[in-house]
Amino acid sequence: MDAKTGFLHGSIKEEVYVEQPEGFEIYDRESHVCRLNKALYVLKQAPRAWYERTDSYLMKLGFTRSEADPNLYFKVIDDKPLILVLYVDDLFLIGADPLIHKCKRELASEFEMKDLGFMHYFLGLEVWQNQGRFSYLKESMW
Repeated sequence: MDAKTGFLHGSIKEEVYVEQPEGFEIYDRESHVCRLNKALYVLKQAPRAWYERTDSYLMKLGFTRSEADPNLYFKVIDDKPLILVLYVDDLFLIGADPLIHKCKRELASEFEMKDLGFMHYFLGLEVWQNQGRFSYLKESMW
């Protein structure tokens, strides 16, 4: 899954001001600036704000954050595990189909999401899936 405009979902705690955006200037107030309520991609705070917002929402959904990897979340429902890996604004889900579908609906209710279907590439690995199994082949470097 891909969170569309993921970094724009994060709230920032600091006071951040930017110049008036091109095309939206108020010409009799050129010296005025805009105070941001949400993060922008160009802000160095944007990745942290997005992660905090996502982390908070996943915890609300009942996920537990892994102590070994803070980007790995899991929960067990009726003895069936659901694993979620967060990589920037992409999410990778592993588990029983009903759990995955429910999680996708919950994520889509909070964030604008795009379902990318079965994983084909992840962190430089090419992934092949068939009959409930998957294997990977290291992607060649340029």
